[in-house]
Amino acid sequence: MGKKVVVKIGELTKKHKISLRELSRLSDVRHAALSELANGKRESISFSHIERIAEALDISDIREIIELVEKEETTR
Repeated sequence: MGKKVVVKIGELTKKHKISLRELSRLSDVRHAALSELANGKRESISFSHIERIAEALDISDIREIIELVEKEETTR
């Protein structure tokens, strides 16, 4: 099966009661990149983006931003 990293942008915006646009402004990460991550259309994030999001939201535990989960098995 395997594992994959999930970026929890949706959870972060809800928890901190801010919009994607506001997170983009605070973190200086492009709104389009955050939106793609939130919608599962992007599968990678740079360490600098994680650092900027953590700084913007005063997060000290990276597990609040990313999570390692089991990949769902796809049927053919």
